[in-house]
Amino acid sequence: MYERSYTIRRISELMPAITVSFSDEGAEVRTLLYDSRKLSDTLHGLFFALEGRRDGHQYIRDVYAGGVRNFVVADGKTDTTGFPGANFIVVKDTLEALQALAAYHRSQFAYPVIGITGSNGKTIVKEWLAQLLAPEYRIARSPKSYNSQIGVALSLWQLDGSYDLAIIEAGISKPGEMDALHAMIRPDIAVLTNIGPAHDDGFASRGDKIREKLRLFEGTAQAIYSPDHLQGIPMPSAGRHVTWGDGEVSLKVTGHELVDGHKCRIHAEYEGRPVQLTIPFTDAAARENAACCWTVMLAMGYGQAVITERMAMLQSVEMRLEMKRGINNCTVVDDSYSNDLSSLAIALDFLRQQQQHATRTLILSDIPGASGREEEVYSNVAKLLADSKVNRLVTIGAALLEQQGKFGFVKHEGFPDTAAFLASFDELAFHDETILLKGARKYAFERISQLLTAKLHDTVLETNLNAVEHNLNQYKSLLPKQVKLMAMVKAFSYGSGSFEVANLLQFNKVDYLAVAYADEGVELRKSGIRLPIMVMSPTAASFDALLAHELEPEIYSFSILDDFVRLLAGKRMSGYPIHIKVDTGMHRLGFGAGDIEQVISSLQETTAVKVQSVFSHLAAAGDTVHDAFTEKQLTAFHGFAERLREALDYPFIRHIANTAGIRRWPQAHLDMVRLGIGLYGAGSKRSTTLQLQQASTLKTIITQIRQVPAGESVGYSRSGMLTKDSTIATVNIGYADGYDRRFGNGVGHMVVRGEKVPTVGDICMDMAMLDISGVDAREGDEVIVFGDVDQLAKAIGTIPYELLTGISQRVKRVYHYG
Repeated sequence: MYERSYTIRRISELMPAITVSFSDEGAEVRTLLYDSRKLSDTLHGLFFALEGRRDGHQYIRDVYAGGVRNFVVADGKTDTTGFPGANFIVVKDTLEALQALAAYHRSQFAYPVIGITGSNGKTIVKEWLAQLLAPEYRIARSPKSYNSQIGVALSLWQLDGSYDLAIIEAGISKPGEMDALHAMIRPDIAVLTNIGPAHDDGFASRGDKIREKLRLFEGTAQAIYSPDHLQGIPMPSAGRHVTWGDGEVSLKVTGHELVDGHKCRIHAEYEGRPVQLTIPFTDAAARENAACCWTVMLAMGYGQAVITERMAMLQSVEMRLEMKRGINNCTVVDDSYSNDLSSLAIALDFLRQQQQHATRTLILSDIPGASGREEEVYSNVAKLLADSKVNRLVTIGAALLEQQGKFGFVKHEGFPDTAAFLASFDELAFHDETILLKGARKYAFERISQLLTAKLHDTVLETNLNAVEHNLNQYKSLLPKQVKLMAMVKAFSYGSGSFEVANLLQFNKVDYLAVAYADEGVELRKSGIRLPIMVMSPTAASFDALLAHELEPEIYSFSILDDFVRLLAGKRMSGYPIHIKVDTGMHRLGFGAGDIEQVISSLQETTAVKVQSVFSHLAAAGDTVHDAFTEKQLTAFHGFAERLREALDYPFIRHIANTAGIRRWPQAHLDMVRLGIGLYGAGSKRSTTLQLQQASTLKTIITQIRQVPAGESVGYSRSGMLTKDSTIATVNIGYADGYDRRFGNGVGHMVVRGEKVPTVGDICMDMAMLDISGVDAREGDEVIVFGDVDQLAKAIGTIPYELLTGISQRVKRVYHYG
């Protein structure tokens, strides 16, 4: 019999507590918290002050103010007095304490646990196994890609007696990590998906990484893997080894063939007889993941007929929620690939972060697997909604209709099925709302998404907000803790969309934002951005907007300074923050070295303004050829800033380092740095110190395919003369979308079905043509216009900035997160 709930006293007994301090030792704990920005169920929450770049102990006061009263802290890190009503458990290491609690909680359950590790494919295999095994099991599984030292603990915490199988991911990035994961998961069945280059840099060799991953298999009842990935390294002892591959294995994969262009038939041998199945995917990664799942099912005793039937019905796994522009000024957050309590909690947390609309709406279907325990499941749903500040709830499904009494605290509209919802769509009148879609697959929420999404271009710029967040943290890792960070979101966040990126940056606690013009700052304020915002190119005509929305101007000339001071004086305002721009060699905007005394005089003559920062711009910080010039700029800036500091009776922030300066000039970090295109993983390809991720991908579709014989031409001015019979695809992007005309006539390439194909002829206003000869493509297929923007820019002799900022506003922006 497992413990259905824990008191804070009981939890203190399950971890290596040094001391405890209880105001209420019977306080019930239901929710584990570790991020001060993501507080939920605060009445029953337990906050672990984890230590990393941002030390959780620094935020205990904020977490306490947010309503949390239960804390696990490290010895010597926090004064536990001054928190009336709070409970503290003091330990040596807070992460180890979290993992000890998770390990104990997992030990309460006798049902089988499948642990999955590998370089790639962990999440896909987990989700596919959940689909394949669902008819027989009630499955708990890791939410999204929760496979880290923290994520595994949180995944295991969700286990309870309503499940009879768990599938848990385990990911590592450096030596020593798998022991902690193994101690928590203790898998009955351990699965290795594959071994690839991911995280190689964290280990002395690929072999060392393999040995570390294999520690998950120690003592497991069944080990499932492909020996092809082990490089001869022995698998730890296990009760039974079930393998796949092309050698001496349990399931010998002998070949594959395409079926109907979009399916793949896989041939194999099992126990001396030929077997086969078909999956609705064709790529190599899908074939490998399918072979892995096939082997797991065989190991679990499934017959081939059942396996074949279910594998044919596999559905693609969209693991990232998608945010896009909706109808009637709505924002749509589509996370309908799955619907369980864990993924609902994560999606609601994302919804709570959105500030662009006053109304937050959830469209929710019945939760699969809740049959027989509706009271418990939907009571938990109600608690999640109450914590998430949802204003409007639309439910679809009979179970939610029966449980509607639990949602009296929120405006609620219920429908028995999707058809009934669609029939009433117009009457629901969605407008000026952020709408989260969370529905099980059988409710076909894609139909709802299509209705709610604004009808724009088939060409889409996808921004991976996880990659932006990752890149931000990569640059932060180069900075001393006291150095502030200003993020540049000018020019529509380098083409990616201002609010969506700014909101992510605000959530990640950057210190400042910067925009080019006041209008950009006004839009951010209207969308709920509260961070300080510097406007880099203010004009006298924009001053009223600056004041109305608390935007801070860059002051780069005496005329701008005089005009702004005059306006403030007329309004009897004082101490308004300004940013003094210094020209140290860029010769674009700013005060020169010879202006310093007049600048001081002007500032001392007025109380209307207060210098918030003094800054300059490095002209060539990324180019070693100009390092001497950069040194000269730094010297000039230090001289100006020091003279101003001597003259003023208050401190101000100094900043000069841009993206390249952060990376190459640590002595230029000063009080704050400015990060721009580096957020998107561009412009730093020569860096060996940063592991940046591509954040933006431009996609379009094939609108038509035709066979064109040799000797014919393609496009305007007959510029695309064909020397051989060719298959030509017309794609839905042109120079009006921001695809530069210089990419025409084979200079540019796009990717179709994984193959790089050249442009043919001139780029048209709304279309471009590709030579896809030899590629098995179809009309409507997705086309990758660019991913690596650095290489694309190099092809036409420009810079990534120009390409990203040149993408037209008629191109739809879609944002992925999770």
